[in-house]
Amino acid sequence: MSYKSLQDCVVDLERSGHLIRIKEQVNPYLEMAEIQRRVFAAEGPALFFERVKGSPFPAVSNLFGTMERARFIFRHSLRKVEKLVTLKKDPLQFITHPLKYSPAVITAYTMLPKKKQRASVLQNQTTIERLPQIQSWPGDGGPFITLPQVFSLPPGDQNIMHSNLGMYRIQLAGNQYRPNEQVGLHYQLQRGIGVHHAQAIREQKPLKVSIFVGGPPAHTFAAVMPLPEGLSELIFAGALNRRRFRYVWQDGFVCSAEADFCITGTVEQRLLPEGPFGDHLGYYSLRHPFPVLKVDMVYHRKNAVWPFTVVGRPPQEDTVFGKIIHEITAPLIPEQIPGLKTVHAVDAAGVHPLLLAVGSERYTPYRQRQPQELLTIANAALGFGQLSLAKYLFIAAQEDDRNLDVNDIRGFFRHLLSRIDWRRDVHFQTQTTMDTLDYSGGEINKGSKVVLAAAGAPMRKLAYKIPAGLNLPSGFSNPVTPLPGILLIQVRAYQGRSRCEDEIRELNKALTGTKEAHGFPLLVLVDDSAFAGQSLDNFLWVTFTRSDPAADIYGIGAFTDQKHWGCTGPLIIDARVKPHHPPVLESDPAVVKKVEQLAASGGSLHGIL
Repeated sequence: MSYKSLQDCVVDLERSGHLIRIKEQVNPYLEMAEIQRRVFAAEGPALFFERVKGSPFPAVSNLFGTMERARFIFRHSLRKVEKLVTLKKDPLQFITHPLKYSPAVITAYTMLPKKKQRASVLQNQTTIERLPQIQSWPGDGGPFITLPQVFSLPPGDQNIMHSNLGMYRIQLAGNQYRPNEQVGLHYQLQRGIGVHHAQAIREQKPLKVSIFVGGPPAHTFAAVMPLPEGLSELIFAGALNRRRFRYVWQDGFVCSAEADFCITGTVEQRLLPEGPFGDHLGYYSLRHPFPVLKVDMVYHRKNAVWPFTVVGRPPQEDTVFGKIIHEITAPLIPEQIPGLKTVHAVDAAGVHPLLLAVGSERYTPYRQRQPQELLTIANAALGFGQLSLAKYLFIAAQEDDRNLDVNDIRGFFRHLLSRIDWRRDVHFQTQTTMDTLDYSGGEINKGSKVVLAAAGAPMRKLAYKIPAGLNLPSGFSNPVTPLPGILLIQVRAYQGRSRCEDEIRELNKALTGTKEAHGFPLLVLVDDSAFAGQSLDNFLWVTFTRSDPAADIYGIGAFTDQKHWGCTGPLIIDARVKPHHPPVLESDPAVVKKVEQLAASGGSLHGIL
């Protein structure tokens, strides 16, 4: 079915048992976010907050909280959209398989955006301060819009097909923003809206921006979808909703006709501090200068509903977004990067810090295989779309195991660690860009990347148990094995690079030449080995969010030969917390206690939590 509004979706979900109402008044400061996190973790229903303290508008969250519910929302269109995206990658498929793909072509043709003269969203006006002021974490710089659809056109352009619709967080208040007059825009210049902004600066023209909140869920999903070049987010939104994206022009701004809210404004010429914000790596992204929007108007439809989500250490609701996106776009990757078979951006590691991949290795058919084509593929991957944000890229040859599955993380690491040759197979990119939200490099957008490639026959047998004769130097303790071949070692708190290098020398001296270390090709230094080894998710999160490859990778028997770094013994990753790392996200205990009261007998969450 198609939804004409967010309210349509709420009714559909409630009728089908996918949504419950929270009748108690709930504070948007921390409480609503804590409820969302707890219910998501319990794989609970969507949540309709009837009474939001300080706002006349109800709110809804956890719409996409489970794959079952997300597929239910898009139950009549998801398969057709997958065909549409596949056809976009290779239009010749329509010629060779016209009957198979004709529904997708019809879908695309009938989903062109539709201009309207009137719109429900323009029926009423309000102010920024009357919107639900949802703050998710205690250290956030203020309330944020977490499911915005940010619309922009190149300055002076009125062709709707030249637009960008993206999801960039919006700070509603706090810092130096003038109440009701300014909101913060968190985007980078390489993003779609950033390209428009850069053009506006060059041409000294104003950049008008519209922020849509709510409307059919397909519109929200379109804003976060990484689409192939030339496929408009508005067409995608229409195709996914099986209903054309409707819009109106209002005082020089484009407004989504079916949105619940629309904020219009012009990007100012100066930057203002934005943040901090509790982000999807599980840490705060810190306060930095970002563009600011001078608010013109805030519109809303009758009976408007405010949708929101919460991000934090994975998994959260955005994990489900990622899974659906992967389902739709996975067929594109082998076509865009020849030789790349499949990839997995690991959610538990914060998505971008860790990318697992399987590729072809066909360059050495007449002698022992080693990574060569894999390196070409890895370089292409690190220059392709969202894959370019990867920090650690582990890639293995499909020819060594046709059943190798990147989604089987334990099996993938076993395969790679038994084959990788640390003398040859570690390849760094230093002094390069890094995901804006990853502070392991010490500065925003700065850090390094590493490709770890494996091809050929196994060269070692991985150890499962800690050897009795393992000799660790003073200060190294409590070894734990989270996976075969990996040893977590607890070390005293990080005290700077100079002291760290001394510690590595001590460890190198103790382990060089020892048989006990041979079955553990990967050593990870951590602050708390019990925590890091408690689960696979903990190991992945600690190891790959708290290390910058060029700064924090060491090795037993390390050497440099013709600018190539390698090691003869185990590779070492220092994954301890560093002074420049941002704080870890933690809930307020008082808020947690209050939320638990809603789960007591008679509370709206009784039987859910």
